[in-house]
Amino acid sequence: MSENVQTRTKSSPDVKKFFKKAKNSAKTFFSKSYNIILVIFFVILVIGVLVPLIMMVGDSLTVHNRNEADFINDLWDKNVKKGDFTFMQWPSLLFNLKLDVGMTQSYSVSAFWLPLARSMGMAVVACLIAVISGGVLAFLIARTNMPFKKFISTVFVFPYIMPSWSLAMFWENFFKNTSIPASPGMGLLQSVTTICAPEWMVYGFFPTAMVMGIHYAPFAYILIGGILRNMDANLEEAATILKASRAKIVWRITLPIVAPAMVSTILLVFASSLSTYTVPSFLCKTNPSYFLSLTMRSALSTGKMGEGYVMATVLLIFSVTILLVNNAFTRSRKGFTTVSGKSGQISKINLRGAKWVIAVIVLIIVIFFAIVPLFSFVIESIEETPGDIKTATLKYWFSKENTIDDVFLESRDLSTQGIFFNGTVLKSFGRSILIAVCVAMICGTCGVLIGYAVSKKRHSRFANLVSSLAFLPYLIPSLSFGAVFFALIKTDTFKFLDVQTSLNEASAVAICIIVGGIKFLPFASRTGTNAMLQLSGEIEEAALITGCSWGKRMTRILFPIQKSSFISGYLLPFISCMREYTLFVLITSSFTLATNVMEYFTRNGASQIANGINLLIVLFVIATNLLVNKLTGASIDKGIGG
Repeated sequence: MSENVQTRTKSSPDVKKFFKKAKNSAKTFFSKSYNIILVIFFVILVIGVLVPLIMMVGDSLTVHNRNEADFINDLWDKNVKKGDFTFMQWPSLLFNLKLDVGMTQSYSVSAFWLPLARSMGMAVVACLIAVISGGVLAFLIARTNMPFKKFISTVFVFPYIMPSWSLAMFWENFFKNTSIPASPGMGLLQSVTTICAPEWMVYGFFPTAMVMGIHYAPFAYILIGGILRNMDANLEEAATILKASRAKIVWRITLPIVAPAMVSTILLVFASSLSTYTVPSFLCKTNPSYFLSLTMRSALSTGKMGEGYVMATVLLIFSVTILLVNNAFTRSRKGFTTVSGKSGQISKINLRGAKWVIAVIVLIIVIFFAIVPLFSFVIESIEETPGDIKTATLKYWFSKENTIDDVFLESRDLSTQGIFFNGTVLKSFGRSILIAVCVAMICGTCGVLIGYAVSKKRHSRFANLVSSLAFLPYLIPSLSFGAVFFALIKTDTFKFLDVQTSLNEASAVAICIIVGGIKFLPFASRTGTNAMLQLSGEIEEAALITGCSWGKRMTRILFPIQKSSFISGYLLPFISCMREYTLFVLITSSFTLATNVMEYFTRNGASQIANGINLLIVLFVIATNLLVNKLTGASIDKGIGG
């Protein structure tokens, strides 16, 4: 008895000492503003990213309705019911050998494996187009004396600033013709030359791969061009002294140096193209289940929820695998130094007389894909009969009366008045701007705070974890990410955010702001982190000595110094959100955003109004980028030279 009392008495001071030490450690930890920021964002990112992802994977293992239960029971002789947890959703989609109605392939082949194979093939071709075209142009601008560099460098990034579906609409506007049953009239090529492009060139695999490759070519151009501009010229100078030929220098020195950027571009373009929805939705009219993203949207929209979430999880697995491959390749080349403190004078290749020929060819290609689309949208928005310029009219822009006599549209209270008097169009455009502004403010501000905290604790595992969590949404395909929150709003707890349930567009706006704020956070967080890492700690220490508060240090000192970089952290999410459709397609109605209304008009024969809306969005995005660049110096289309 006395021993127990003695032990209790002895251990009591130890317990008090432990709690006192823990309390002091916690007090010291939370006395630092950056630690508080890290903890707050860790909690937010776990709730906003990891939990919904886990829920989506769980939904791929759940029976969502009676039809799914009957399908599994009949196929596998099970006895599951709605709400049951089961692994059978996966084999039901991946290994169902029953023949489709009227098809020679099994259900799994036609519903999953063929769409997946086509998506992967398209993504590979898009990668090749993006890397070759973007890399070659980067080399020409950074390493040759080709003229018109400034103009080409600025205009070449327009296809990336534009929404990818804008290029898809341009492709259809240009190549559509009356010889194709699915084609809505005559395109520019046929109207000018009477040439009819074959169907495979207008719809399907080839145009989708081309459009995705063209859309991401500026991305490759920026990454590869930045390395070519900054690499140490001594590497090439040494090879020149050793009498190496120019071709050998490019093959043995230049290409290995840009290899990391090329691999990163290939992997990121592959992941983005694999899950793209908007481009196939415009360019696969002859086969609405051609790619996996189209099949996934169809499954989720028609009640095959389990199959849809299985496809979303498969796309997620692809993205995570791509991230791991990219990280492994990057780590293996950490010691490959390309920038030093020595020679920075890069000798340009003299193209001699060929420089003008090359410049003209590049100009024609760049203008065709960056500027001609704008003219095509103007023409298509004023032609009453597609392909016949003689029927041009401005009624689709300024008419106060309905411009298209369509019972289907009128039955749904959808106005077909001119764009500037069309309440449906103007309200949806206003919602798009509202969502983009809110997302930009959330992402930009959070990006600055995360950047500040991570830079202060740059060697901390906790800071690296928060930074990785903030970057994770970038690696998740947009359609899969949308599916995560589509599953969330279908639950009883969050059904008030489901526009289909609430019949209120405010619900869709709210969920879009949440989804966009998380999805586009990686742009701002990486921008903010890089900007903060460039600042010396002495700057803030000097202000701290003078008694300057944390708020004043951020707003009066740190932000003004890196103003251009931080504003880019606001601009990138704004532009990305304004032109986004794939991310929001599952959680919005046909009238929520300008992109929704545009697709609705396109699918219901009002192509003139659809092209007009497209033109407005593209001009708004480009004008915003140019205006912010002019006022602040921040821009997403900064070229690499010229």
